[in-house]
Amino acid sequence: GIRGDRLSMIFQDPMTSLNPVRSIESQMIDIQHHDRLRSRREKRARAIAMLQRVGIPDPDSRIGDYPHQFSGGMRQRICIAMALLVEPALLIADEPTTALDATLEVQIIRLLKDLQEEIGCAVLFVSHHLGAVAELCDRVAVMYAGEVVEQGTVRDIFHNPAHPYTRALLECDPGRIRKRTRTLPTIPGDVPSLLGVDGGCIFRQRCPSAFDRCRQEKPVEYRIGPEHSARCHLLSEEQKVSA
Repeated sequence: GIRGDRLSMIFQDPMTSLNPVRSIESQMIDIQHHDRLRSRREKRARAIAMLQRVGIPDPDSRIGDYPHQFSGGMRQRICIAMALLVEPALLIADEPTTALDATLEVQIIRLLKDLQEEIGCAVLFVSHHLGAVAELCDRVAVMYAGEVVEQGTVRDIFHNPAHPYTRALLECDPGRIRKRTRTLPTIPGDVPSLLGVDGGCIFRQRCPSAFDRCRQEKPVEYRIGPEHSARCHLLSEEQKVSA
């Protein structure tokens, strides 16, 4: 298993992720508190080197600045630098580009991809942005109302979706629209309340293919390919994964 000191996390909103009354230097040194073999000077040097790696200009002088002196994109780069200073085995990136504009989003995704390859850590990337998922991830788990309904490789999910929710999600991608229209496609209905959920399929109220079994029985996992599975009654019994 992975213990807590081998985990790092990047949060959604860089504007609130950093302590506003402490300098970047003090926060980056504090995050290295598990490293008892390095002096404060060495920790500061590591922090400066990481700031430079994530694209902060003139890190030697800017490390003494406070969060409000940086833009949103720069703050997110600082958050990434802090998360990677502890050399994690697993980096959890919780919608790290949501609060950024499109140009900064592309830059941050490329930065995460490069750093992941350099450091060799696994990245758990949480996102509703299909383009970012396709660019950054190797494997994808599609969740609906807190449940994993389909999982597989990026190619499996984007080229051979098996669950009705996954297909509907991909059809809502503006990049797939071929005809001129004033309205974007959406999935009808609302996400169900998680209070008092019964034993049926969690997606049945919004699924165009739902039938009686979907209301009565929770779907089990069905195998579509070597690394591809989904939970849907429309799949055949021969594909059922044994417990």
